[in-house]
Amino acid sequence: MKEIRFVCEDKGTRVDLWLSKRLQEYSRSYIKKLLTDGMLLVNGEHVKSNYKLKPGDEVLLKVPDPKPLDICAEDINIPVIYEDGDIVVVDKPKGMVVHPAAGNYSGTLVNALLGYCGDNLSDINGVIRPGIVHRIDKDTSGVLVVAKNNIAHERLSEKLKVHDMERVYVALVYGVIAENQGKIDAPIGRHPSDRKKMAVNIKNGRRAVTHFRVLERFKDVTYIEVTLETGRTHQIRVHMSYIGYPIIGDTVYGRKNDRYGIDGQALHAKKLGFIHPTREKYMEFESPLPEYFQNLLNQLYQTR
Repeated sequence: MKEIRFVCEDKGTRVDLWLSKRLQEYSRSYIKKLLTDGMLLVNGEHVKSNYKLKPGDEVLLKVPDPKPLDICAEDINIPVIYEDGDIVVVDKPKGMVVHPAAGNYSGTLVNALLGYCGDNLSDINGVIRPGIVHRIDKDTSGVLVVAKNNIAHERLSEKLKVHDMERVYVALVYGVIAENQGKIDAPIGRHPSDRKKMAVNIKNGRRAVTHFRVLERFKDVTYIEVTLETGRTHQIRVHMSYIGYPIIGDTVYGRKNDRYGIDGQALHAKKLGFIHPTREKYMEFESPLPEYFQNLLNQLYQTR
């Protein structure tokens, strides 16, 4: 059982709304269920969800431990770019979730890795995310490194933490970007009204920095290269939408009427570079553009 404690500094706010703003990792419906189940105490006493907080109130929320999941190995073909005793570099296809979560307990990259590597994966992140050092979104394709042991995992994670891992994406965005390159420095957090989405959130967001460079301009589309300084959830998609150039095919942050109608979103993790965790040698891996992305790019060149 996890216990989360706060001392309230606000006045007159309903406790359920107050908790939802501070505990962005939990959905409002889940917090409501915890309150209904009697998992909330204010000043040592059970209160209802409409209780209005006062400055100095001591809030305690008890969160039950998640039920263990039986994550199964599955025989799923996943393109392997490189492999040795410490790491596996894979080319994740679009439409594949990286690790199991609510609604996606099979068919994930983790299921495929368990089928391919067996027990030869790091266990630092537990049974849900064995070997997973970093993630890319379900509908983003491209190169990803996986750790086969804990030493490799720790060293790769440290590289990510100090921004010493090169992650290069390419994307097709709506609109013609005038600048040849740019930097987006805007914090990202949960969307204030839709908790399934992320958004630029000045008050509660975490620092997020994205760099972009224009590769080609078309009539109403720009082909860009993107590098990440940080790695927030949906970072590139949120940032490009925020500055007015949403990614083509993005059904969450893109245009409602996507005129190109591609089967996927035009965002691809093209290149990954890092120092090998045990060999101390710089290695760089690239993933070719998926067919649907390349076809759209060809179409744009032909009609410019």
